[in-house]
Order: sequence, then C-alpha cells, then structure tokens
Amino acid sequence: MSSFYYQDLYSTPEMREAFSDEARIQAWIDTELALVKAQVTLGIVPAGVDVLMEESFQFSRLDLKEMKTDYDKIGFPILPFVKQLSKLCDKETARWIHYGATTQDILDTGTALQMKKALGIVERDLNAIIKTLAAIVEKHKDTVMAGRTFQQLAAPITFGFKAAVWLDELLRHRTRLNELRGRVLVGQCSGAVGTFATLGDQGLEVQRQMMSYLGLGVPSISWHTARDSWSELIHLFAMVGATLAKIANEISMLMRSEIAELSEPIGGGRGASSTMPQKRNPILCEPIQAIAPKLRELSGSQLTAMIQEHERGVWHMTLEWLVIPEAFLLLSASLHHTFEVLDGLIVNEQAMRSNLEINGGTIMAEAAMMGLASKIGKAAAHDVITEISGRVYRNQSSLRDELFKDVEISKLLTSQEIEDLMNPLNYIGSARAMIKQVLEKV
Repeated sequence: MSSFYYQDLYSTPEMREAFSDEARIQAWIDTELALVKAQVTLGIVPAGVDVLMEESFQFSRLDLKEMKTDYDKIGFPILPFVKQLSKLCDKETARWIHYGATTQDILDTGTALQMKKALGIVERDLNAIIKTLAAIVEKHKDTVMAGRTFQQLAAPITFGFKAAVWLDELLRHRTRLNELRGRVLVGQCSGAVGTFATLGDQGLEVQRQMMSYLGLGVPSISWHTARDSWSELIHLFAMVGATLAKIANEISMLMRSEIAELSEPIGGGRGASSTMPQKRNPILCEPIQAIAPKLRELSGSQLTAMIQEHERGVWHMTLEWLVIPEAFLLLSASLHHTFEVLDGLIVNEQAMRSNLEINGGTIMAEAAMMGLASKIGKAAAHDVITEISGRVYRNQSSLRDELFKDVEISKLLTSQEIEDLMNPLNYIGSARAMIKQVLEKV
C-alpha cells in the first residue's frame, strides 16, 4: 500500500518492512553469500572468497539510484544488482559473484527468505487471535443468546458456542499453515533451465549446502515453472482472510442498533460518524471484510502463475512480484484488526437475553414441540405448537403464557415442565461438550 494515509488500514509496519526494498535486496545478498559459501566448501571457488564477499556486501554500500537506473534500462532485476556487488570488491573476488546461478534462482530463494520471516509474523498473530478467542469461548460458554438461521431467530445457542465455531476454523488454518511451511520455504539454485549444467555433478550438493546456510528446504527437482506451493500459500491466505471476514461480518451484524449484542472496542472517537454524534460504526470490521475479496482475487492470480510454458515463463514471475507481497501485507492488516476487535470485544449479555424474548419468546417453540413430542408424537406436537405460536402473534402475548393457558397442554405438561422447556439454557443440546472439545484442541 503506497498511501501514507491508508497504509495502516491495509498492512502493518512490520509486514511492510519484511517486504521493503531493503529486505528484498538483503535477501538477495544473503542468497548470493550462501551460494559462494557452499562453493568454497566444495572447492569450486577459491578459499577466502566467501569471507571477502561477506565483508564487502553491505546493503548500505549499494548505489541504489544507479542500480534502479540500470534496472530501468535492462529490465531484469538481478544483473544491475550483481553489477553493484562487483563494485564493492576487487576484480578477482568479483569473478565468483553469482557463479553458476540464474536470475530466478536468486529471486525465488530471496522471496523464500522473506516469506520465512513473514510467515513467522503471520503465525504469531494468528496464535494471538486463537488465544484471545479461546478466552472468549471459555468465558461465554454459558452466555445464552439467540441462534439465527436465514437471519431469523431460530433456537437458543450460547455465545461461547458461536465463538467456538470461529475458533475451530482458525485452528484448522493453523494446522494448514504448519503443514505447508515445508513445501513453501524451499529455495533453489539450479541454473538457466534448472539442470545445474554450470555446476555439473556438484550442483545438487551446492544447493544442499546453500539451503542449509539459509535455513530453507531443498527441492527434489527444480521448480522454476512449478508454482503450486506458492499458490497453496496464497490460497490459504484467502481462506484465512475469509474466516476473519466472516467473524467481522457477524460482529458488525450483531452491533446493529436493534440487536446490540456485541460491540467493537469503544474509545478515542473510534467509529464516529462525521455527522451523526450517536453512531458507533463497526470501523475495525470494515477493512477485514474489504480485504477478504482482495485476497481471493490474489489467489486466482497466483493460480494463473502456475500455467507456464517450457522451462521459464515469460511474465509469470512479474505477476508474482505483485501477488506475493500484497497477499502478506493484506493478511497482516486483517490479522491485526481482528485481534484488536476480539481483544476489546464488548459482549452485552443483557441484550442477548432480552432478544430471546422477541416475538413473545417463540424462539423456544421447537423446545416446546420436542417436550410434547414424547407424549403425542412429533407431527402432532408440531401442529399443536404451530397453532399456539399463532396465538402468540395474534394476542401479542408470550409462548410461555399461551402454554400455561392452554387446557390441553395442562393435561400433558406440568407447570414445572413448561418452565423447564421455556429456559433457553435447557435447550442448547451438546453445545457445552462441543465447546470443550474445541478448547482441548487449543
């Protein structure tokens, strides 16, 4: 995000730093140094060259303006970079810079290094959300509220149950993230068409040692045109973004004035309207919901980058230069905003309980039906409670009162049985047991 005004809405400073020009170029430097270290170890490059390069290759010594000018002329990013490195050391040392590598080797391995740091940020922030959400689930496992289907009152649940559904989904995303790390954090340095022709039979060992220095995985075969792992990562980001947007959407819906069961953190004028002083807008939820479709679009773009020709595609790397950083930046903001919402989430338990009484408490109609079903059968019970529910609407009364007034019901159910059927906490089924199972997974 290039806008100073909006940048914190769509990314975090930490993630912007991870994908800054300095971080990118430093990753290239680290990759080149790891390459020469491996080659010195194997006797391909004279001893000591790696030490001289390590002493010389400092980001602060690069002429970035000249490097950019050369890049604009040449059109490939690594040749101007190698030219700058050559200027930092003597001619004999410069002979061995980028030895046996190709542009994409440095770009892909450098990006993998950036991803390694960035995934650490993603994992940390996801874990923070999971921990916060788990505390919400535990606190509100018995906070009864209306369950809604098709945006209508349906049957009672607890807020802890609702939040546990979110939590379980995020736990699956965390598992997916852990599983794909080994597939994503892989480098390569196999030369022009990926055969290690420039390094002969030592190529595989050079690559192995090089990745050992960098802390990256070693591929079984070159992946210049195999972009499935990166596509898997961006697809996961789109899925995480969609889950976070679902949470934000639910919170913003339950913030509606006529529902008022949840609220974003309040203070400092957050969510204020420019014209309506009373407004508390779901301002943190807004960017989370906006980011999700953008991440979905990026997933599609990265899938397009998988369809390459021959041993090197024409434009696919350039597409990834757009997709990969933007996906990390957008997800960083979504994670940050979601944590802020959940960490300060206001739960209005009184409103949750009051909303159960909307429409005369007919949200308990299914409970009443099932209470009768064991005595007269489900179909008959359904007909009886449907008719009684109609009376509630016509008389503007309550389901509880109509049940007590009904002569036939009094023959089938005791007063205590009616009271028990009208208690929402008695009709949450196995919600507590499922909540417990989710919390044990945390």
